[in-house]
Amino acid sequence: MELSPWPQEHERDQELIRRAVDSHESGSYEQRFLRPDGSTGYYLSSYQGCYDANGRLTSIVGTIQDITERKLAEQERERLQEQLAQAQKMETIGRLAGGVAHDFNNILTAIAGNAELALLCGDLDPKTTRRLKDIEQAAASAACLTRQLLAFSRKQIIKPEALDLNDLIRTMGRMLERVIGEDISLRTVAQPGLNFIMADPGQLQQIVMNLAVNARDAMPQGGTLTIETANAMLSGDVCRQTDLDPGEYVVLTVSDTGCGMDAEIKQHLFEPFFTTKEVGKGTGLGLATVYGAVKQNRGAILVDSEPGQGTCFKIYLPATPALPAATEAISCPLLPGGSETILLAEDDPLMREFISDALTHLGYRVLAAASGPEALRLAHACDDGIDLLLTDVVMPGMNGRQLAERLQAERPGLKVLFASGYTQDAIVHQGVLEQHLNFIGKPFSAQSLACKLREVLERP
Repeated sequence: MELSPWPQEHERDQELIRRAVDSHESGSYEQRFLRPDGSTGYYLSSYQGCYDANGRLTSIVGTIQDITERKLAEQERERLQEQLAQAQKMETIGRLAGGVAHDFNNILTAIAGNAELALLCGDLDPKTTRRLKDIEQAAASAACLTRQLLAFSRKQIIKPEALDLNDLIRTMGRMLERVIGEDISLRTVAQPGLNFIMADPGQLQQIVMNLAVNARDAMPQGGTLTIETANAMLSGDVCRQTDLDPGEYVVLTVSDTGCGMDAEIKQHLFEPFFTTKEVGKGTGLGLATVYGAVKQNRGAILVDSEPGQGTCFKIYLPATPALPAATEAISCPLLPGGSETILLAEDDPLMREFISDALTHLGYRVLAAASGPEALRLAHACDDGIDLLLTDVVMPGMNGRQLAERLQAERPGLKVLFASGYTQDAIVHQGVLEQHLNFIGKPFSAQSLACKLREVLERP
């Protein structure tokens, strides 16, 4: 065993021994040492002075005990406790953020939707038109914030599919170059034969874009942004750090040559509204959104950074044997209408009024209900056919799923369109929409509602 390479600890230990000898007391201290493999070990040194009849020190008797395993176990326990505390804090903040965003989505749909309907009325003077468009734009900005809050809190409804991460990054190339500006060079390193991942493409684009924006802001004088992909077989330390199961993963690495960050900033990095930027320069939701989106897609994110040394984010996403599905482009004319009968169930009065007005404007016959039981009563009183049920999912008493099942049992062939903006409801499992269900996410516009209705009604 070699002497400790930490001289300050030698001085401390010698002072402890001197005090113990002077007071005729025994003592002990812990010391680090270098093990043969270069790792750090720990020992406990205990000592006792021996004195003659006149009280003079004649010798010191001591023992040395290797306590490395105990110290490493204590450090691991402390690390796990810190990791648990951080996870609990993020979960608590996430529940709050998700709840606020869910309630806010209904309000935003009503605000933006009514402004949209007002603009369709025509015969508006230029000032009124401009103000209505300003309302639409402000509501769209607010809706972007709620999407970020829902992403952080893992309450977004997602549609995972098999993706080639190399293809996704390649298609984002020009957009990334515009975002980072001319002073920053973009370098991509794509591993050939990259495994596919099962993830929501919109969220993956959001992850890459937010990390690119974060890197740009860390390099005000210019630098290099590097995006790399690689296959990896995870085990050991990475699994312990991330709580991921061992196995095959795809690693997305985003690194920059910017200013870096200290340990204090890293500790709060993924918290919503935490930002080191000037007031008005950022919302503090970019990296919080990345964190939530990675977690919701069953992945993990690690960050390595030191002041002045740049920052490196590593994102681990499970590999999948599935192959990407072919996609078809769907076109939709401006505000397509119809003459069918639609039963609307929505407990929020502002939402109910907007949707009812929009459907009437589009030519539909509307039966509007404030609850599931009221919707059942309207359906039972309707002698004519009902072509489609448009229902909110989260309603008191009877949720939208229960209402749809009751009505479809009575009216076989009834088409259903669910509306929601939250994952804690009856049509999703861990944020993933159940297959074969028709769905429109809140907040939505009259245009998107009109197109979705025709898509569902015209489907065989």
